[in-house]
Amino acid sequence: MSSDPLSIEAAKEWREERRCKESILHRPLSGPTPFVPQQSPVRGGSPIGEAKPKRTVELKNAASIEPETIRWLWTGWLARGKLHVIAGAPGAGKTTIAISLAATVTRGGLWPDGSRCPSPGRVVIWSGEDDARDTLVPRLIAAGADLSKVFFVDQVREDGKTRAFDPATDIEALRDAIKRAGGAELLIVDPIVSAVTGDSHKNTEVRRALQPMADLANELRAALIGITHFSKATAGRNPVERLSGSLAFGALARVVMVAAKNEAGGGANNDDRLFCRAKSNVGLDSGGFRYALVQKELEQPPGLEATAVKWGNPIEGTAREILAEAEAVVTGNSGGKNEAVAFLETLLGNGPKPVREIQDAATASGIAWRTVERAKQTLGVKAERAEFGARGAWNWQFPHRPPKTATESEQESVAVYGGLSVAGAGAIGQFASLASDNGGE
Repeated sequence: MSSDPLSIEAAKEWREERRCKESILHRPLSGPTPFVPQQSPVRGGSPIGEAKPKRTVELKNAASIEPETIRWLWTGWLARGKLHVIAGAPGAGKTTIAISLAATVTRGGLWPDGSRCPSPGRVVIWSGEDDARDTLVPRLIAAGADLSKVFFVDQVREDGKTRAFDPATDIEALRDAIKRAGGAELLIVDPIVSAVTGDSHKNTEVRRALQPMADLANELRAALIGITHFSKATAGRNPVERLSGSLAFGALARVVMVAAKNEAGGGANNDDRLFCRAKSNVGLDSGGFRYALVQKELEQPPGLEATAVKWGNPIEGTAREILAEAEAVVTGNSGGKNEAVAFLETLLGNGPKPVREIQDAATASGIAWRTVERAKQTLGVKAERAEFGARGAWNWQFPHRPPKTATESEQESVAVYGGLSVAGAGAIGQFASLASDNGGE
């Protein structure tokens, strides 16, 4: 190696510039100093001379996955770790329903079907529409909630300043806050569209926005309820397709529930409303309950009133059928309803009957189940559970009505169903006979 002083100095400068990752200056022993630019990156962003990171996909063998059952807060309706949606027209009482469900969770109360919430706990509510002070807290009180177990998502504090909660950036902070509070059994987002920072009508943006919320619910093992409206002018369509915004809202939800006022219930003072399942990927996707919205006067402060849900009898049928009745989409003749009224008069004349038996008889007689439901309401027929619990069977019966004799039942059956087909009249005759033989049990 040369010991020339100029060569030694040039080597020192070259090493120093390499160490600082700056442009390389080639300094010959004499003459001008040429500039050599840095090397350009190759395709994929990796500089020339550097190895491109290797991407791998991991496969999990099914044999290594331990199966587990769905963990329910409310069997068939609210599943832990899953996203649920409650939809309906404005004024249907969707938020009040969610508040009623929240109250049941906080106190370990009874669900509308008579079963008990298995694990009472905390509820976290993020509301972008209703004020907590004058609307939501009074409704919680009216529903009998344990207020010490209810938390509202408030402002975010960052660098000494406060701002509104943003689901696009604050999910991690929300997770930490919920864990500090001791966890949660139920999360409520009202409306769920507020969790979407992009275009709520674009499938990809909705999925991208809702996935962090769904992941949070799964991690916390909490049921997640999002509330939304029906789109305008969609009556008669599949209820899941009626959700406002992208179809992704209904696709991502494991359970979709709908609420509606029964416009066909009759009477200006009627407040008959219907709540039912429109979709379920984890259980049955039909059936529901009647409910009404009632005003309750709270003890404190004086004069304050709040809306609460009063749950009623169960209803059968698909959500599309139930909403068709509620919104008066399907027009039926009075003769069909009169026929159904006579059908129930005969079938229940000697005492209560299981709903399944009534459905079988209605099918054999060619009477639509929704028509039977309307006749049930007209007659004031009551539904009572034979056995409590999620699997208990329901019976229909007349309130405080003495049973008819076998002769009366047989004569009425012949008079009403004389013009039906042999199969239909035979089915009614069999049920009338069964009622007489079993003494109305």
